[in-house]
Amino acid sequence: MNRISSQINEIKSHYTAIVIGSGYGGGIAASRLARAGQSVCVLERGKEYLPGDFPDTLRKARKETQIDLPKHHIGCATGLFDFRVNDDIHVLVGCGLGGTSLINANVVIKADPRVFEDPAWPNELVGDIDKGLAQGYELAREMLSPQPYPDSPPYPKLKKLDAMEKSARAMGEKFYRPDIAVNFKEYEDGVNHVGVPQTPCINCGDCFSGCNHTSKNTVHMNYLPDAWNHGAEIFTETSVQYISKKGNRWWVHYTLVGKENESFTAPAIAVSAEIVILAAGSLGSTEILLRSRERGLNLSNKLGENFSGNGDVLGFGYNTDQKINGVGLGHRVPDEKAPVGPTITGIIDTRASADNYKNGMCIEEGAVPGMVSSLLPWKLFLLASFFGKDTDRGLIDFIRESARKLVSIIKGPYFGAVANTQTYLVMTHDGSDGIMELNYDKLRIKWPDVGRLPIFKQVKKRLTQATKALGGTFIPNPIWSKLFGHNLITVHPLGGCPMADDASSGVVNHEGQVFDTSNGNDTLHEGLYVMDGAVIPTSIGTNPLLTISAIAERNIARLAKKRGWTIDYKLPSQPKKKVSTSKA
Repeated sequence: MNRISSQINEIKSHYTAIVIGSGYGGGIAASRLARAGQSVCVLERGKEYLPGDFPDTLRKARKETQIDLPKHHIGCATGLFDFRVNDDIHVLVGCGLGGTSLINANVVIKADPRVFEDPAWPNELVGDIDKGLAQGYELAREMLSPQPYPDSPPYPKLKKLDAMEKSARAMGEKFYRPDIAVNFKEYEDGVNHVGVPQTPCINCGDCFSGCNHTSKNTVHMNYLPDAWNHGAEIFTETSVQYISKKGNRWWVHYTLVGKENESFTAPAIAVSAEIVILAAGSLGSTEILLRSRERGLNLSNKLGENFSGNGDVLGFGYNTDQKINGVGLGHRVPDEKAPVGPTITGIIDTRASADNYKNGMCIEEGAVPGMVSSLLPWKLFLLASFFGKDTDRGLIDFIRESARKLVSIIKGPYFGAVANTQTYLVMTHDGSDGIMELNYDKLRIKWPDVGRLPIFKQVKKRLTQATKALGGTFIPNPIWSKLFGHNLITVHPLGGCPMADDASSGVVNHEGQVFDTSNGNDTLHEGLYVMDGAVIPTSIGTNPLLTISAIAERNIARLAKKRGWTIDYKLPSQPKKKVSTSKA
């Protein structure tokens, strides 16, 4: 696979459109505008990673981790794992070309239709669900190529998937294999629908730490190379600080980041465009607009509101009575006798059975990435001792559980108690009323007592039931405890630039165009858009990538139509220029 990013000295002074960020929203905007024949520039804060570059050991993982604290920053500003630490809710996002798609679990699933009944959604979007949004879903699925984990050879049965189905039966809830953006087929000529070499999944279980085997359908495997095929220019390690407008041009002010640029503070560089599309994620897009407002850009007072962690909850069914094989392989050679499978392959979906959709939840099994496997035997043992709840009793059971704990500590995470541990990843509804604001020019999230919402007690109850069906010890996320103030952690941040009918209720309209408050609540900034998870005004209650993608597809199509541009959606596409194989 070849690199598609260019050296920063090749950047032009002006483009028709600048896309800030390269996740689902950014990749879609870049692909579609380039297909419409426009000059497109993509600016991404992180590095470009190719298969083989992702960390597969603890030492490598440490080098790729950055932690943003209220008063200082630890690690390189381009580290793949970007942790944001706040008082009430912490956030993990991906930093790299492809955004969080590089480290997510690739689950492609629609929101419950009842989610759009929330009055927070703009009327024009709700009225276009069956047409514009439906087409957006189709286009996103065509490019992301999702499918369920196969239930026939050559793909084997997975222990963690069987265990999840057993839990669902005990809970009396619906279980199925969701579509995931992972490739399970051999391409005839070895390349996918945008000309990128791609091979089938090897069941390593390391989707969350980045796919080193060209199997995961990240944005870097489809939308971004498709944009590049059609002439888009992509630049990495460029951190956008703010945007401004002079005359009819938007100016995007950015600094260079990365190890070579961290020893000094350089002034921001600027590039201009007729159209600017913010797609730096819920945190990034909001932060850029907050800085821009401080410098005089007229924006809604709702900027920074409607933050949601999408009801994310992490938990473990530790030391169960059956094999799970839920630890990724990292640098280990795959074992055909103990396949892990993609990070998520099964779901217990309670949404349809909930009278009020806000009480529904999606419970998914997961795989812990192999890069941190060496930490698991002692970590899980200690967490179970301090925070765990054993769901079965008896002397024989105690002896067996104790023996498995000892085996894990002696032989490692692929044996004993850890090999019998199910990881749970849950999404539900959290009220979506967190606030993002700048504090000394850094984004901070405030959401007092969010972890004390009744829904999270209900999640704990359901996960205890799931674990009881397997005869294990339920371990809740340790920071969701009295000791740590019931703090939460999310990997699905939403909101901050919520869409609404006018500026009194939101930051952008139903098409993602930013409201201009200088002349009333209905005025719009010509050429300024947000097209990522920041525009989502409520929690989704399941993996949000498909909803974000469908809205972005709809809105970029409407943008093109307004300007008289035609988007050619024909696939496959192929590279049209010489590619670079060296690291940028």
